Amino acid sequence: MAQQHFDFIFAGGGLATLMTLQRMLQSGSFTGKSILVIEPDSNKGNDRTWCFWESGSGEWDGLLSRQWDYALFADAGFSNRMQLAPYRYKMLRSSGFYSSIYKLAKQNAGITFTHDTVTAFTDNGSSVTVTTALNTYTCNKLFNSIYKPEMAQKSKYPLLQQHFIGWFVKTDLPAFDKDCVTFMDFSVPQRGNTRFMYVLPLSETEALVEYTLFSKDLLPVAEYEDAIKDYLANIGVSCYTITETEKGNIPMTCHPFWKENTKNIINIGSAGGWTKASTGYTFKNTTKKSRELISFMQKHNDFRKLGGKNRFWFYDLLLLDILHKTNEKGSSIFSAMFRKVQPQLIFKFLDEETTPAQELKVIWACPKMPFIKALKNRLMFVKNF
Repeated sequence: MAQQHFDFIFAGGGLATLMTLQRMLQSGSFTGKSILVIEPDSNKGNDRTWCFWESGSGEWDGLLSRQWDYALFADAGFSNRMQLAPYRYKMLRSSGFYSSIYKLAKQNAGITFTHDTVTAFTDNGSSVTVTTALNTYTCNKLFNSIYKPEMAQKSKYPLLQQHFIGWFVKTDLPAFDKDCVTFMDFSVPQRGNTRFMYVLPLSETEALVEYTLFSKDLLPVAEYEDAIKDYLANIGVSCYTITETEKGNIPMTCHPFWKENTKNIINIGSAGGWTKASTGYTFKNTTKKSRELISFMQKHNDFRKLGGKNRFWFYDLLLLDILHKTNEKGSSIFSAMFRKVQPQLIFKFLDEETTPAQELKVIWACPKMPFIKALKNRLMFVKNF
């Protein structure tokens, strides 16, 4: 059988792939091109819940499950119910997102989806060879979204995880503030880590309740679940039904993934460093990165020219350095920030849209010694590297 050739191949069919594919189709610049998406999972449904803040209306509003105008931040001695305007906190379930992209793709004859597993790929200079469990393909350009943790683990930069287990619960009696998301609740025992509860209320009797950590190592499943049970008991919820569960593990690292790109292979999604390193937020970063990628491809042909560091990369690195060495400091850092800075400025800062003066205001609100030490250690590291 002749080896099949495509203009573009996507290794993996998750968020980054589908959003990039959508932008390719919407741009009109890739009409008539052959595209193959290789995805091992043939039953993608509500396997993800993505949230993001946004000012005003946005391109994903038609797919949203819920929006909130208020957010709660809390720790053991502080609680603040914050108005977010002009921002809103938005929730999108993955099944609707997947369906919308699949529907768009079916309208384009040049797109093929196959259920298979990519095992290797090689840039041959003028083309890329992609080997799967069942076939071998060639293409002009490959988008790889298969994350390899060993790549970041060997890096000189720290690797943490945003890991969580969440329960969708339905209570017998009203228990949740339906207009207010619990953004971070650090009142739970920290146990030497950065641990918090995250609650997305769907109504007064329904919510997604997640136990989340920013740390190096995962926990036994029972520890997450016991923490959720304790939290629900502490807010007075004793009778409830678990309707769905979800879990996740998102890499938090400043590893320069773009340096692994070749002329014809680009790493995208978590494999390309598209996750915001300091928070683990992925969806909004992916909207920006996918848009940048399509704009780049309309003008350039060499993926090695895309990517690089900026000052926000360095801010993220300092925070990860602190949490890597002293993980228990996460609560004090985030608490100081939300006590002293308006959430609108924090969101703008995390979106990397602030001026240096605004960034200084956010950074100055945080405990200073950990950042001074982290900065000193980084400068010494660079000097001796």
